Amino acid sequence: MNSISANLNIMIKASEKASKVIIRDFGEIENLQVSRKGPRDFVTKTDKRVEQILIDELSKAKKNFSFLTEESGKIEKNDKDKVWIIDPIDGTTNFLHGIPHFAISIALKIDNEIRSALIHDPIKNEIYFAEKNNGSFFNNQRVRVSKKNDLEDCLFSSDSEGLKLIFPLLNMRNSGCAALDLAYVGSGRLDGYFHNNINLWDIAAGILFIKEAGGIVNDISKFDDNNINIRAASSDIYQKMMEKLDKF
Repeated sequence: MNSISANLNIMIKASEKASKVIIRDFGEIENLQVSRKGPRDFVTKTDKRVEQILIDELSKAKKNFSFLTEESGKIEKNDKDKVWIIDPIDGTTNFLHGIPHFAISIALKIDNEIRSALIHDPIKNEIYFAEKNNGSFFNNQRVRVSKKNDLEDCLFSSDSEGLKLIFPLLNMRNSGCAALDLAYVGSGRLDGYFHNNINLWDIAAGILFIKEAGGIVNDISKFDDNNINIRAASSDIYQKMMEKLDKF
């Protein structure tokens, strides 16, 4: 593995600190499921607490960088062209129901280009990261997209019910966590992912991860940050997937 940048090192340390809160609070979900009030308010507080930890830790190291986050929205500082893009818990519905499939997602965008990316699954202790022109890594091992070239052999994921109908005879999943779906495409576990009307903080890190792993992601620049249609797949499958989706 090539040495990682100072920025990525900061991202990893921040996510590791935040993950301790997620793991602790996730352990309380089972008890809250049977309570009359339910766990929703608890999870909302966890989401906000984790986001604040990430903001605080990243700001300590880079005090002038700006933020785009799920809970707080835009936080503009002196460096408006350097932006941390954060989703503190992507997959909160899974978290809410005690399903151990969610992740911290952090991306660093500089001059409108994503330069560093981190997706951290705290329950499985899996970290996916990438840097521009430096490859994609899963727990420090270099990863690449899959080499399958037949749609029937592939596994896709989408949270968009209408789009999933296009692939009725193919292998489909709906995991409830876009960040991990994209990480799985980049590491070869999945072959493609597509979703309509998704937020930038859900996918920013995953976009770079897939590209650096040799995959293809559509150009999202024409979309608003809160209304993105994303298409991502291995390089051998992307065009075949798009031909299916274009018919919809």
